[in-house]
Amino acid sequence: MAQVRVGISGWNYPPWRGVFYPPGLPHRLELEHAASRLGSIEINGSFYALQKPESYRAWHDRTPADFLFSVKGGRFVTHMKKLRGVETPLANFFASGLLALGPKLGPLLWQLPPNLGFDEERLAQFFALLPRTTAAAAVQAAGHDERLEDRAWLTTDADRPLRHALEVRHPTYENPRFLPLLREHDIAVVTADTAGKWPLILQPTTDLAYVRLHGDQELYTSGYSDQALDVWAARVAAWRDEGRDVVVYFDNDVKVHAPYDAQRLAARLGLGPEPGPGPA
Repeated sequence: MAQVRVGISGWNYPPWRGVFYPPGLPHRLELEHAASRLGSIEINGSFYALQKPESYRAWHDRTPADFLFSVKGGRFVTHMKKLRGVETPLANFFASGLLALGPKLGPLLWQLPPNLGFDEERLAQFFALLPRTTAAAAVQAAGHDERLEDRAWLTTDADRPLRHALEVRHPTYENPRFLPLLREHDIAVVTADTAGKWPLILQPTTDLAYVRLHGDQELYTSGYSDQALDVWAARVAAWRDEGRDVVVYFDNDVKVHAPYDAQRLAARLGLGPEPGPGPA
């Protein structure tokens, strides 16, 4: 049966304190608070730097048994190397500890920079490097370099499928070869709502629909109206009814809309109660 998860991109935001996070809540309990109200979180600290195995293990231990984390791939791979010559950086990423999430490890997100246009050969070569199971990821992780010599996590508690999603930010991805290429390599396209700044792609390419809602009026800042959430709820329900798993992450965090919008969408999909009033 297809599953739907609705959550937020990241959780460590100082402006949320005293608003979404109750006044006086210790910072170390913010993940527990968010995970008690949402079904999934997208880890985005992994985009900026390699995280540590003890962090991933702690995130596993501090969340409910049925919780799910998506993990964002490193910008060194996507933005600096631009997907070329990334065998060792990928090994470092997989050795950094995400396999310690165990059954809570969900899809892996690869977000391309706005200055990287469509290049079929470049994408196909990158897709061929991506492990499709946790066992394959553990093998790949063994190729890490000396920077992770004393902090690598190279095991998995079980062999599970790994799913990958790609978010693009350049108009050349409207190329008619792009979506078929993703289907050929079993890569989920990210449906990203970016206030019209970058392509909005509404046709899933695999049995996973991966959605990132950055704001429909103002990037990262504006909240979603009831009418807008109704539209997204209908889309998510349609993908679910087609047999696709769906993950949705709100990234409109600047004015603390993200956690409330996530709860409001989840309520429309029968995944939780309607939240109390959010920020104005």
